[in-house]
Amino acid sequence: MQVKLTRFSHGGGCGCKIAPSLLRELLSKSSKVFPDLLVGNESSDDAAVYRINDHQAIVATTDFFMPIVDDARDFGRIAATNAISDVYAMGGTPILALAIVGMPIDKLPPEVIREILAGGESVCEAAGIPVAGGHSIDSPEPIYGLAVIGMVHPSNLKRNDAGRAGDVLILGKPLGIGILSASLKKGALSEEGYRAMLENTTKLNTPGIRLAKLDGVHALTDVTGFGLFGHLLEICRGSKLAAEIDFESVPMIGEAADLCKNGVGPGAIDRNWASYGGEVATGNLQEWQRRMLCDPQTSGGLLVSCSPGSVPEVLEHFRSEGFFEAAVIGRLLEGDPAVKVA
Repeated sequence: MQVKLTRFSHGGGCGCKIAPSLLRELLSKSSKVFPDLLVGNESSDDAAVYRINDHQAIVATTDFFMPIVDDARDFGRIAATNAISDVYAMGGTPILALAIVGMPIDKLPPEVIREILAGGESVCEAAGIPVAGGHSIDSPEPIYGLAVIGMVHPSNLKRNDAGRAGDVLILGKPLGIGILSASLKKGALSEEGYRAMLENTTKLNTPGIRLAKLDGVHALTDVTGFGLFGHLLEICRGSKLAAEIDFESVPMIGEAADLCKNGVGPGAIDRNWASYGGEVATGNLQEWQRRMLCDPQTSGGLLVSCSPGSVPEVLEHFRSEGFFEAAVIGRLLEGDPAVKVA
């Protein structure tokens, strides 16, 4: 049965996130210190990490949202890929997932809900992990995602706050998912645009496992709901450094750029900019270019901070796993946390 899922949601994908400035305020109170909690709330990182012993640490994360597309199976695939990405962004290997399901059961037929779950399970199978359980509720809007558990050697853990001055910044996937999603919701997205959207949002960020083993990779995160500016600023704040990016080097989905020039985009773009615009110097950027860099990504690419000498190896790891648009986009510099566009 064909059901237009996006009509049930007030927002879609990672564009549903709470504004970054409000989230920082909500999480500003320090929690009790646990010596074996290697990563908690302190750096707005992608997942929690807890050390079991000298050789093993647990990576734990959860991510869920309302539909970003209308097709039930595609929604499940995108949501699962996005959730698993947080483990890869810490350098971890996922080992199992739990489903998070909230559905308006009086509005969605059981077969549609089953398709959402099947889409998520297919991605977990591709990642080599089981969906080992979960929790479900009757909710007014469709919600689907995963809690994912992974493992990492403590020495291979990659945080988002360990960048170094002089590091090169590499982005693994092109930007534009939020803009494509906004166009889809208006019924104006082309078939080619939808294919590009689906290809990028269902591509697992598996290079994170291999990147974690490189000494030259100092910091790692993924670009999701806060846009490239937002997640790069998290690296800057945590690392106490500034960043400079070259707009012309940032990979983008062609149709998304065209749509953005015509004013298409989700409201989360403005929400993001309102939260962190004071920390960004946009130089001579046009309005549409600034908006592209604020666009909320769903299941976006890995953002790598690495030594200049390790750039060829980092790019080779990306390209060997099919991330052919991975590109050098800038660098980290001495200075107060901020982002400048060259």
